[in-house]
Amino acid sequence: MIRIEMTLPTTEDLANSEMVQQTFAYWFSDHEHVRSPFPFYIQEDVKGKSIEAFVEWIGKLNEKAKEEINEEIAHEKFEEILFQQASTLVKTDDEVLTLRFPFLPRAGDKIDGEGVEGRSGENIIQKRYLIKEGKDEFMEVSVKNTASGKVWETRFELP
Repeated sequence: MIRIEMTLPTTEDLANSEMVQQTFAYWFSDHEHVRSPFPFYIQEDVKGKSIEAFVEWIGKLNEKAKEEINEEIAHEKFEEILFQQASTLVKTDDEVLTLRFPFLPRAGDKIDGEGVEGRSGENIIQKRYLIKEGKDEFMEVSVKNTASGKVWETRFELP
């Protein structure tokens, strides 16, 4: 549990807190409904950077705001900072997309093209692109049918 009091938690206190440890344990491992969006090569760096940024964020809060922070708000903010810091450390645009949309299919994933002519059987995502049209964002996906070798594209609106 994190308590935001008059004194700032040290980076060591925060690093050893249950909130931080549980957040890292969850997001740095795969689960049934989501795979880790954090590449292994950034995990150690992002731990330190996100803890430092969170302590800095707490330090900028006024006393009234500190009094109003509860565990849920602190946890949500820490996760937000974790993802922001990771976005600065990854090497590719596709890794940034994975961090922004951790629940969406990724390059290399198999998808089902069942019911669409020329797309039945195994299909593998080749590339993903973010398309902006005004205020709307879309994910465009390039997919290859393994049986025919044909590449097809689809897109969908992002939340």
